[in-house]
Amino acid sequence: MPPWAPGGAAGAYLVGVVLIATAVSLGINKKASLAALVIGGLFLFCALFLQLSHVSAVIHDGVARTRMLEPFALGGAAIALAGLLPAGSGAAATANRGLILLGRIIFGFSMMIFGWQHFIYAAFLATLVPAWLPAHLFWICFTGAGMVAAGLAITLNIVGRLASAVLALMFSLWVLVLHGPRVLAHPHNGDEISSLFVALAFCGASLIIASALRTSGAMPARGTRPSTS
Repeated sequence: MPPWAPGGAAGAYLVGVVLIATAVSLGINKKASLAALVIGGLFLFCALFLQLSHVSAVIHDGVARTRMLEPFALGGAAIALAGLLPAGSGAAATANRGLILLGRIIFGFSMMIFGWQHFIYAAFLATLVPAWLPAHLFWICFTGAGMVAAGLAITLNIVGRLASAVLALMFSLWVLVLHGPRVLAHPHNGDEISSLFVALAFCGASLIIASALRTSGAMPARGTRPSTS
């Protein structure tokens, strides 16, 4: 929890309980839409009301900006997931399309900022590239450009499904090539473990957005009309 957030350790325990409860709900597919909305709302609250209460740090400090954007992006994916889950027809289906639109815009915008940060902090990020890979700075710039392009594609829904799938592949490779070995080397380092699960969560979030773009782009079959009931 940020040092200025209310609740202190009690707040951290409360968030932990909510995370576990919503994870179980999603895992067993019971009240999954509500769970996705709860987790999306929680992440967006953490990003907008806790981190942006110190907006100057978010604007000028890359660490504070990343701390804000990570829950912001994951919150957008959770909102899109809520929109993907069955809602019937009529007003509920319209609301689901709105959730998908909001979620993909939040996620796409966040990816563009993440990519931009790769250029700002390229020298530092190059030190995180595995030693056995050549041309460290190239990979940072290549990844940054890819994230900006993917974020723009998702936001505008132009080859957005392909961009989301490529992002999912990229994050999964980060888990296997970058974060996995770092956790194995430092199994008791909480920061390394958290970084691994953040990358894994972004892999899942990218797959959610890919599925959401497929759903939002689906058209009624020829000869049929959308339900008005």
